[in-house]
Amino acid sequence: MKVAAHIIVKGMVQGVGFRWFVDKHARNLGLTGYVKNLFSGDVEVMVEGERGLIEELIEKMKVGNRFSNVVDVKIKWKEFSGQYSSFQIQF
Repeated sequence: MKVAAHIIVKGMVQGVGFRWFVDKHARNLGLTGYVKNLFSGDVEVMVEGERGLIEELIEKMKVGNRFSNVVDVKIKWKEFSGQYSSFQIQF
């Protein structure tokens, strides 16, 4: 079943390649949406696709890449909208 998730990742996740890490894994999983830095220092991820694949991406984000230090991942599940044609990094 396709769903959407709005995710906020807290920790040392800016300036360490975290958005590119998320982008690569989301694309490999065939998910759509975006990842972007927030002024708060957090990273926001809006993702759509099969729930199991989103959960797989979330597990990868909890670990992060070798330069990041993820301290919290907040997830809000939402209804699938189909509004994204691909996954991208927003600047």
